[in-house]
Amino acid sequence: MYNVKVGDTLHRLAYQHNIRVRELLNLNPQLFDERSYIQPGNTLYIPTSNKLEEIKEKRGECLKEFSPLDVEKYMNKWKKYNHNSVVCENIGYSVMKFPLQMVKIGTGANEIFYSGGWHSNEWMTSKFLTEWADDIIEALVFNKKYKHLNVKELFEKITLYIVPMVNPDGILLVQQGNYQAHPYYGVVKEINKGSNTFDHWSANIRGVDLNHQWPAGWKIEADESPSQAWPRHYSGIKPLTEPEAKTIYRLTKQHDFTHVLTFHSQGQLIYWGYRELEPEVSKTMAHRLSLKSSYLPVRTADSDAGYKDWFIQETGRPGFTIEVGVGTNPLPFHAYGEIWSNNTLLAIEGLLL
Repeated sequence: MYNVKVGDTLHRLAYQHNIRVRELLNLNPQLFDERSYIQPGNTLYIPTSNKLEEIKEKRGECLKEFSPLDVEKYMNKWKKYNHNSVVCENIGYSVMKFPLQMVKIGTGANEIFYSGGWHSNEWMTSKFLTEWADDIIEALVFNKKYKHLNVKELFEKITLYIVPMVNPDGILLVQQGNYQAHPYYGVVKEINKGSNTFDHWSANIRGVDLNHQWPAGWKIEADESPSQAWPRHYSGIKPLTEPEAKTIYRLTKQHDFTHVLTFHSQGQLIYWGYRELEPEVSKTMAHRLSLKSSYLPVRTADSDAGYKDWFIQETGRPGFTIEVGVGTNPLPFHAYGEIWSNNTLLAIEGLLL
């Protein structure tokens, strides 16, 4: 028997035990299909026969959900390198006290910021940023080129800050569902009107959209959005009420970012403007990112209160929202191959802008 832990999903268990999900379903008839939640307090039978050879996820593959546990695993790996150009740290905490993890790569004067996992059902952005960072860090640590890029020389000129998962609480909710022992069980149940499915949930665990929290046209956005905690689009009672948004705000104010890229997962677009406050160079930079990704550059998303909007308004510097996918969130596992293919060179180009 296996006792389900926080962060477990059917696909994660199948991967860890080198079995197919259908083997788990066959032995545990209480599970309806491969999208069924498994939650702390559940016990499952794990097959001991019909095991496969060791399963190993390759770059560009997605065989299981990517969670805060995965971010922690990579951070621990990078810390062990003990390299002076790679620094991992907790920069804050979510509502549920999950650490908000950041990796700093490089020692150069020009500071750049990448972030993902803002919305609960967009966890593939966290997977991409973390795995791409892993490739970059390995190239730096072992003094290798990456995609013909001299990484060592580049990171003597720039410092890249990455927060791959801004919303760990919400991401776990989408992946594991709500359950009696969940610290926010009652809150989540009320916000979700009693529904037990969470694919549509993009907010944090208190029902606040972290990308509607920013003091850049906040009231305009709030007046056009739900007026109470909701699975998506609720802006909160005022800007910057949520600890996750406050953490990113504090990080941004502490540094002198030349430009920022935030990764989301709908549209295969690059948004580069905000109310004509962006510098002229933003359009050219967006075009360069487009050539490396095939994504369409669009000046504005006709919305307010996003982090990129606030950054442009606050600093007068370039900010970009990269929408990496097409379809319904959470995107299916097979969509990740295209995300990896489209964004690997885009993320590199973002360092060269």
